[in-house]
Amino acid sequence: MARIAGVDIPNKHVRIALTYIYGIGRSSADAICEKAKIEPTKMANDLTQDELAKIREIIDAEYKTEGRLRSEIGLNLKRLMDIGCYRGLRHKHGLPVRGQRTRTNARTRKGKKKTVANKKKA
Repeated sequence: MARIAGVDIPNKHVRIALTYIYGIGRSSADAICEKAKIEPTKMANDLTQDELAKIREIIDAEYKTEGRLRSEIGLNLKRLMDIGCYRGLRHKHGLPVRGQRTRTNARTRKGKKKTVANKKKA
């Protein structure tokens, strides 16, 4: 099993295996294969050490991945929360950030439904 950017990539086609690295999607994986001159349909376990070294070199030079990317995203969210802008407040309260409705739906962001009881009649 090959290890790239601190991630054990599975034995799948290289273009798919590279997407297991946080920060690399399909189009980035295709671009990396093209730059490294590697057939995208080649299996990850069939890669030579030279090919793996090329891939590592390209990823280190041109892409922010794994820990660096996660920390940058976290800092961006923290900045939004600290300045108290609308987006930051939505993140802080765990509500949808991009203008979605919250009266119904939005369960992914709001969590499990909390039932509010009616007032008792005197």
